[in-house]
Amino acid sequence: MNDSQIIQLINEGNQEYYGELIQRHEQKILVFIHYMLKNNSSMEVLAEDLCQETFIKAYKNLNSFRDKEATFTTWLYTIARNTVLSELRKSKNKGQYLEDINIIPKTEADELPEYKLLKNERIHLVREAINTLPETQRMAIILREYEQLDYKQIGEIMDCSVSAVKSLIFRGRSAIKSKLEKYIISGSE
Repeated sequence: MNDSQIIQLINEGNQEYYGELIQRHEQKILVFIHYMLKNNSSMEVLAEDLCQETFIKAYKNLNSFRDKEATFTTWLYTIARNTVLSELRKSKNKGQYLEDINIIPKTEADELPEYKLLKNERIHLVREAINTLPETQRMAIILREYEQLDYKQIGEIMDCSVSAVKSLIFRGRSAIKSKLEKYIISGSE
């Protein structure tokens, strides 16, 4: 069953199917919220709370979801984004974005320790560069590179046009490139 079919069953009174939607999307939403909270390890509990709040809001408003206008995933990311932004406005939390490396891509077991160390260092440098981006560029980069969403979905989540998304991503990538250039040059000498 796809998300739209499950939502139809829920709207017909079969609330037990909501657990399946949560199971399908919870991990991605939680990761997205972690990124939005700047992945500070002290925010672990807050991220879980905001994820839960996102699903509660989605459940309460499920009857207003229009699958002809957006996918459930896009709609859910939008709720998560708004929930996090609301919380950040309330708390004025300014933690380090992606400071803690909680989500490191898995490496092969046969890689040398030196290679793993260099790879982790590169990941850290990229994440630090992303951390310095303005909020809209950072969000667009996260949704595109980490969440693998297309430009249209990102535009729907961020409430802007596809061309604005492309511009944000281009400017974000350019800023990241210029911040990392000194490491690329020094690494090739």
